Amino acid sequence: MKYPIGIQTFEKIRCGNYFYVDKTKYVYDMVHGYQYVFLSRPRRFGKSLLVSTLDSYFRGKKSLFKGLAAAELETEWTEYPVLHFSLASAKLGTVEDVHCLIIQQLERIEREYGMPAGGQNISARLLNLVQRLYEKKGRQVVVLIDEYDSPMLTVLHDKDRLELMRTEMQGFYSPLKDLDPYLRFVFITGITKFSQLSIFSQLNNLENISMDEDFSAVCGITEDELESSFDEGLTEMAEKYNLTRSEVLDRLQEKYYGYHFASPSPGIYNPFSLLSSMKNCDFEYYWFSTGTPRFLINQIRKFHTDITKIDGSLADSAEFDAPTENMHSILPLFYQSGYLTIRNYDSRSRRYTLGYPNEEVKVGLTESFIPYYVCSDFNSTNNACWDISEALIGDDIDKALTAAQSYFSSIPYQEGTLMDAPSSEGHFTAMLYVMFSFLSKFVYSQVRVAKGRMDIVVKTERSVYVMELKLDGSVDQALRQIDDRNYAIPWQSDGRRVVKVGINFSTKERTIESWKAV
Repeated sequence: MKYPIGIQTFEKIRCGNYFYVDKTKYVYDMVHGYQYVFLSRPRRFGKSLLVSTLDSYFRGKKSLFKGLAAAELETEWTEYPVLHFSLASAKLGTVEDVHCLIIQQLERIEREYGMPAGGQNISARLLNLVQRLYEKKGRQVVVLIDEYDSPMLTVLHDKDRLELMRTEMQGFYSPLKDLDPYLRFVFITGITKFSQLSIFSQLNNLENISMDEDFSAVCGITEDELESSFDEGLTEMAEKYNLTRSEVLDRLQEKYYGYHFASPSPGIYNPFSLLSSMKNCDFEYYWFSTGTPRFLINQIRKFHTDITKIDGSLADSAEFDAPTENMHSILPLFYQSGYLTIRNYDSRSRRYTLGYPNEEVKVGLTESFIPYYVCSDFNSTNNACWDISEALIGDDIDKALTAAQSYFSSIPYQEGTLMDAPSSEGHFTAMLYVMFSFLSKFVYSQVRVAKGRMDIVVKTERSVYVMELKLDGSVDQALRQIDDRNYAIPWQSDGRRVVKVGINFSTKERTIESWKAV
């Protein structure tokens, strides 16, 4: 089986006989139901492939869709002139770089259609190009813009540079409103949702389908698609690891599943990770190996994010799906970038519960936080984490906390720079949480119960450790809080041994001073 890892061109996939999960019904529904469409999805989720599919569709390349849903639905296959832009490579963070990139792409399109070259004003050039193409071809024009937000994400942390970039991009998009009679379809996609008024001028008829239930599976792979289309890969993995098909599906689900882009909606697998897993016949982490975007770390620093409170966050849609430049917390960026997903929706309170979608995201995100929350020496942190892991696998909590105590004692005072107060209880909780999360997906922090929030819960194969942390206090005080607030009760029916652990940190020693497990 040829899996199209990194291939974002629909025609190349179809002509090269690469594996393809049919998403063309969504394409048909989109182009016949809307004229102006905006879609946000995380990186490596197939946005560029979707744009390329739309490109082929509007160019009337019927043969590429043979055997796919669109071939049964579409009857006309009209060929339209297509303006396909991608701003993915705009990474320098300067207006000059973006301007040059747009000019280059306008020149490419002009050459493709035999149109005269325009000037350096990108707004006027786009306006003239669309109008002349309409006159020359006698048909409306299609405009496709991929990774529209890439230039702005590069400077998101810098207010002045962001404003300059926004002005430049607004100048590029502004003709779209006036070109309405000449346009058949406009599709804009990216990772984040910037305010339509500030970026797309008065393009107030732009339909945001990012949280539309009907299009929730337009990018990514559903469970049904996995089981119906990946039979060869599932069989190969089962044979290699001596697992049943059901066990393979369980492992894939733990690693790569869990994304929900609407409520209700089907669960979605990360397509890049799933296809990479199938190609290599393993269960490794792939999405994070492509790098954690720098803009995310910059925003974590800006909002002084307490990562122990991210998983299980409650928010209404206006908060976590807010325009990126107007956000007041890290939630919108975490959600739109794919680090959080919708777990539940309460229609009565109109609030969403957000959480990490799967093991790959949780462990990978934690690993990327180690230099900022724990220690810049990744190797020593990694070794300490695995010492703790080995102890927990053996259900030896004393050995695990002894390893943590020794490690914390070795961290230089200035480390942990993303926390507001390096000597706060929250700081030490975050450090311990990062370490435990890095070694296991069964780690939870700030767990809500009837009478409060537990600091940390760690689940192993045989035990559940309910941990309460105190700063310059006492372990007995921590244990009393576990009992007084009934923190351990939710786990008593779990079937595993429940262990209550009181931990006291010393600000003077900057490490765990004492602990008690009962």
